[in-house]
Amino acid sequence: MLTNRRIYLPPVSLVGPGALKDLKNDLADLPYQRALLVTDKVLVEFGVAQKVMDVLTEAGIEYTLFDDVQPNPTTKNVNDGLSLLQHENCDFILTLGGGSPQDCGKAVGILATNGGDIRDYEGIHLSKKASLPIIAINTTAGTASEVTINYVITDEEKQIKMVMVDKNCLVSIAVNDPELMMGKPAALTASTGMDALTHAIEAYVTKCAFRWSDTLALEAIKLISESLEAAVKNGNDLEARSKMAWGQFVAGQSFSNAGLGFVHSMAHQLGGVYNMPHGVANAVLLPHVERFNIPQCAAKLKNVAGAMGVDTTGMTDQEGAEAAIKAIESLSKAVGIPSGLKELGVKEESIELMAENALKDVCAGGNPIDVTKEDAVAIYKAAM
Repeated sequence: MLTNRRIYLPPVSLVGPGALKDLKNDLADLPYQRALLVTDKVLVEFGVAQKVMDVLTEAGIEYTLFDDVQPNPTTKNVNDGLSLLQHENCDFILTLGGGSPQDCGKAVGILATNGGDIRDYEGIHLSKKASLPIIAINTTAGTASEVTINYVITDEEKQIKMVMVDKNCLVSIAVNDPELMMGKPAALTASTGMDALTHAIEAYVTKCAFRWSDTLALEAIKLISESLEAAVKNGNDLEARSKMAWGQFVAGQSFSNAGLGFVHSMAHQLGGVYNMPHGVANAVLLPHVERFNIPQCAAKLKNVAGAMGVDTTGMTDQEGAEAAIKAIESLSKAVGIPSGLKELGVKEESIELMAENALKDVCAGGNPIDVTKEDAVAIYKAAM
């Protein structure tokens, strides 16, 4: 039965080769004077930030550069960015990068208009006012933070990742230009790509999935499965990069409106405790959590297998679900993701606490099967 749904999307999205150049016209029409450009030092070093600064200059907009964002952005990153924004009287934010600069910029934007401490906003729709305007330029095909109502900030004192789901953080303009993704390292491409695949699969099997989100999720799974390995093997393959840009874009729209599941709840703990790249954590955990989910969503996982290119003709739902798990593991191996958590330095003594915290994570409620602490411990151990 079709039900009433509320859909959150950016007002404008520019997607495809050359999208950054198109942004100049949009910027010239906006009533903003000075941008806080939120990015990281790697994108500055490799000249990607300069391309954006050139577009700002051509559009007649002044800017202040904040490039201190680190992977898995922290509360300190957010506070430092906010201080600079206020000192320089910036009236909008332009984020450039993958999920870390995007999430940091969203957090700065929420604090700029709502005040308080970023810890105050952990949870669902806890801010009262819309963020300072944000234009988000994505440089990786992974998190889709540029199109979602989600952002994640690490509380470095508690060693946990705080998940914020907030309609007020939605950006004004999202830019996905695969030309900005060209030449990225294979490991980064693999990690972010598997993150996008996890978004699509979790959005498809989550409790809150619906017809529109299902359509987007399956398309994302198909696009990513067709192109990720090629993008990893040849970072300058524009066709593969373009498919990945579109795949992560539609995956983001799907999970932003349907939710995620326990893969993300568990992965957030690995990021908080071990500072593990989010996509790598997702990739290692994904087959184990979905194997746990088979009793509730075997038919859907069979569809996942089909979207990943598996011929499921004549298979039962159970067989198709097992084929999906194998396809996930095969793709993960093909793009060089480590096979287990032990290889990534995870110690068994940290599992109990991570399992407890995973149950408190906002994504946990979306999993198709309710998870106990014992279940979480078992999944972590299986992924070792």
